[in-house]
Amino acid sequence: MHSNDNKGVEMKLYPNEDGFVPGERVSGGRDEQVLMEHGKKQRFDRNFGFLSLLGFATTMMCTWEAVFFASPTALLNGGNPALIYGFLFSWIGNLATAASLAELGSMYPTSGGQYHFTAMLCPENGKVFLSWITGWIATIGWNANTAAGIFFSGTVTQGLLVLNYPDYGFERWHGTLLMYAALLFAVFVNTVAARLLPKIEGLILIVHTLGFFAILIPLVYLSSHSDASSVFATFVDNAGWNSNGLAFFVGLISTNLPFIGYDGPLHLAEEVRDASRVVPKSMVMTVLINGTLGFAICIAFAFCIGTGEDLENALTSTTGYDFIYVFYQATQSHAGTSIMTALLIALVTCAAVGFLATASRQTFAFARDQGLPGSNWLSYVSDTKRIPLRAIGFCTIVTAIICLINIGSTAAFNAIVSLTLAGLDISYLVPIVLLVLKRIKGEPVPWGPWTMGRLGLFTNIIAIIFLIISTIFSFFPGGTPVTLLSMNWSCVVFGGFVIIGLVYYAIHGHRVYRGPIWEI
Repeated sequence: MHSNDNKGVEMKLYPNEDGFVPGERVSGGRDEQVLMEHGKKQRFDRNFGFLSLLGFATTMMCTWEAVFFASPTALLNGGNPALIYGFLFSWIGNLATAASLAELGSMYPTSGGQYHFTAMLCPENGKVFLSWITGWIATIGWNANTAAGIFFSGTVTQGLLVLNYPDYGFERWHGTLLMYAALLFAVFVNTVAARLLPKIEGLILIVHTLGFFAILIPLVYLSSHSDASSVFATFVDNAGWNSNGLAFFVGLISTNLPFIGYDGPLHLAEEVRDASRVVPKSMVMTVLINGTLGFAICIAFAFCIGTGEDLENALTSTTGYDFIYVFYQATQSHAGTSIMTALLIALVTCAAVGFLATASRQTFAFARDQGLPGSNWLSYVSDTKRIPLRAIGFCTIVTAIICLINIGSTAAFNAIVSLTLAGLDISYLVPIVLLVLKRIKGEPVPWGPWTMGRLGLFTNIIAIIFLIISTIFSFFPGGTPVTLLSMNWSCVVFGGFVIIGLVYYAIHGHRVYRGPIWEI
C-alpha cells in the first residue's frame, strides 16, 4: 500500500502528512477547501488527528472484548476450531474490506461515507436510487450497532448479578434499565463532553490495550488447558447441521461481529485534520491492531474453555455468557471474576460512545442530503457545540426504543441487533462493487492520496466475496432444529425496514433526494 502522489487534486492541498499544527482548529484551511470541492460546508471543528482517530476506531470496534461476547455461535457451530479459523477468515475479509473503503474515503473525505461513494461511482441512470438505498441501509445498520453495544453492556452486568447473588430474580426489564444507564453515559460524552471526545478516546485506547493483558494473563495462567488437537483440529457440530462446512459459515456471525465498525472514521471525516490521509490510515491500522489482539484472545479462550462437558457447561451458564463461567472456573473467585468482567463492561460501554457518535454523523450526513424523513430538522448542527445535536438525540431515541424490545423478547431484540452485520455489510458491498467495475472498464477514478495501487483490484474482489458470504450467513439461525424462538428473524426485520424505506422513497423521498447536494 502506498501513497499516490500523482493523482487527485488532494495532493496539491496536502504537501505532507504532518503539515498541520497539532490541536489547531481548522475552519478555513486545506481540509475545508477539500470539503468545498465536494460541495459541502465546514460545519464541525476538526479536533481529531491520527492518534485520536485511531483510538476512536480501535476502542469502538473493541474486537478482543467482542470475541468474548460473541463466541457462542461459533462454539456451537464447529467448536474451538471454528472460532479460531473463523476469526482468521473474518480478519482477512474485513481487512480487505477496510482497505477498499479506505481508498474511497481518501477520494471522498465526507461524513456520508458509503452512500456518498455510491453516488460518485455509479452511472447516472441509477445513482440516485442506489445511493439512497445504500444510505438508508447504512443508517439502519449503525443505529442497530449502537443498540448492540448497549445490549452487551447491560446484559453482561446482569450476568454478574446472577453470579454474585444466587437469590437474584432475573428479569429482562432489569437488563433494559442497565442498557439505559450505558446509553445515558454515551449521550453525556457525545454532548456535554463532546469537545473532549478525542482526548477521552486516547485514554480509552490505553485502557483497551492494558485491559487486554489484564484479562489475558490471569485467564491463561489460572485456567486448565485443553490439548492442541482439540483446539485446532477437533471440529464439533453441536448445532445439528450435519455439515461441517455449513456449520463453519453459520459460525461466522461470531467472528464477524468483533470487526464491525471500522468505517467509523469515514463518518467522522469532516472532524479530522488531513482527512484524506488520516482516515484511511486509521481504518487499516485499526483492523490490523484489533485483529492481532482478537486472534490472541481467540486462541487463549479456546484453550481455556475446554471441550465436551466443560464446553457445554460454559455455553449453558446461568449468567447467560460463557466467558463469565470460564473466568470463574479460572479464578475460583467471585471477586476476581467480577473485576475481569467489569473491565469488559467498562470497555464496551466506552465503545458505545463511539457507536452513538458514528450513528449520529451517518444520520446527520444522510439528512443533510435530504435522505431521511425530517431531514431539515435532523441536519441541524449546534453553533456553540459544533455537533449534530438533533441527530444525536434521534439516534438516542431509536436506541432506547430498540432496548424496550428486550423486555418482551430477547429473540426479537437479537434479530434487530443482527441487522448490524447485514446492514453494514451491504452498505460496504455496493460502493466496492462499483469501484471494481470502474477498474475493470478502465474508467477514470479520482484517486486520493491513499491507494493500494496494483493490489487494489485483487483486494476489492476479496472484499466482495467475503461480504457476500458474510451477508448471506448473517441471516441463518444459530442451529437446528429451527423453532419460533431459535429462528433468526433478522431477515424479516431487515426486509421490513427496507420495505418501510421504499414506501417512504416512493411517496416522498424520490422528490427531494438527488444524491449528495452542493451546499456552496
